[in-house]
Amino acid sequence: MGKWIYFEEHLPLPKHKTKRFNVITKDAGDSIGTVAWYGPWRKYCFFPHVNTVFEQDCLRDIADFIEKETKEHKKNWYKG
Repeated sequence: MGKWIYFEEHLPLPKHKTKRFNVITKDAGDSIGTVAWYGPWRKYCFFPHVNTVFEQDCLRDIADFIEKETKEHKKNWYKG
C-alpha cells in the first residue's frame, strides 16, 4: 500500500501460475496499470496503461511492491 496507490490482486488467468495485480489510485479509484510476471526477465514488472503519468513516490511504491512480490514468488517456487 502506497501513499497514492494500492494494489489489488486479480483472479489468476487460465493456465497462469503467477499472480497479477491491478494498480489503483486512492483518490479516484482508477486503474493505472498492472503488475504481472514477465517470464523473459523472471520477475514481476509494471505494465502501465496508456497516457498515465507517474511521480517519484508512486514509482518507488511500485518498485518496492514488485521487488517484494518477486522475492516472495521465488522463495515459494524454490521450496518446490
